[in-house]
Amino acid sequence: MSLSLKIEKQFAQNTERVKSIDLHPTQPWILASLYSGSSVSILNYESQTIEKSFKVTDSPVRSAKFIAREKWIVAGTDDAFIRVYNYETMEKIIEFEAHKDFIRSVAVHPTLPYLLSASDDKVIKLWNWEEGWKCTRIFEGHSHYVMQVAINPKDTNTFASGSLDGTIKIWNIGSSAPSFSLDGHSKGVNCIDYFISGDKPYLLSGSDDYTAKVWDFETKSCVQTLEGHEHNVSTVCVHPELPILITGSEDGTVRIWHAATFVLENTLNYDLGRVWAVGYKKGSSQVVFGCDSGMVVIKINGSDI
Repeated sequence: MSLSLKIEKQFAQNTERVKSIDLHPTQPWILASLYSGSSVSILNYESQTIEKSFKVTDSPVRSAKFIAREKWIVAGTDDAFIRVYNYETMEKIIEFEAHKDFIRSVAVHPTLPYLLSASDDKVIKLWNWEEGWKCTRIFEGHSHYVMQVAINPKDTNTFASGSLDGTIKIWNIGSSAPSFSLDGHSKGVNCIDYFISGDKPYLLSGSDDYTAKVWDFETKSCVQTLEGHEHNVSTVCVHPELPILITGSEDGTVRIWHAATFVLENTLNYDLGRVWAVGYKKGSSQVVFGCDSGMVVIKINGSDI
């Protein structure tokens, strides 16, 4: 079984280096956080205009997410602060020092008032915004920077983290210690994403060893290594509608792999430098990539043939 993919570039926007991308679940909005611009911007991909821009701090913003049910955006920055803004009024809701070092990643719980944050201080923290942004748990176990956290969509009491210690750890929100680790990358892990294939849960990870790996975390084993990138794999995602895995790299390319056979289907290069982030949303064929020199929006349609 192979895929027939139709990939259409819709538009590109030149900006400072884009470190994270998030798509609003209902509005045609891309939330982009900038490394050197120290800001977050909301770009309308239908009108191809910047709707709003927030100057956050003088430090790089490595991760920003919509909390759509509250009409908020949340940003984690290199000054170790978390900042929350109302995206309708532009009002700053709160800012607080969350970690002792750079914040690499934030993840919003899909139903509960929880935010996870991951940092170069080697810990992950759980914040409850209905309790005044109280830190309700600290997760310890990594021995190097924690680069990303991702909540399991099929069991939202569990989440995964990837670290430069070379491991992926699986956690339960109710316990400060990891449930188990997945070891197999020879260098640090930059990025992770969950996906379901044939009713089984898997994880996709990307690493400084230039590979991405597919993990069956029920058997705690690596079932496939995706090889071909020529530099660090900096971002990964699993498309919510199509059976494809997407990897982005510091080699400047995006690679698209079949989610069942793991065959390389396409290699894309939009000449925007290193690829740092990818964003998508359910029900949409659009995928957005954040790079050194800006972002590009593409449309992917496909069918099994």
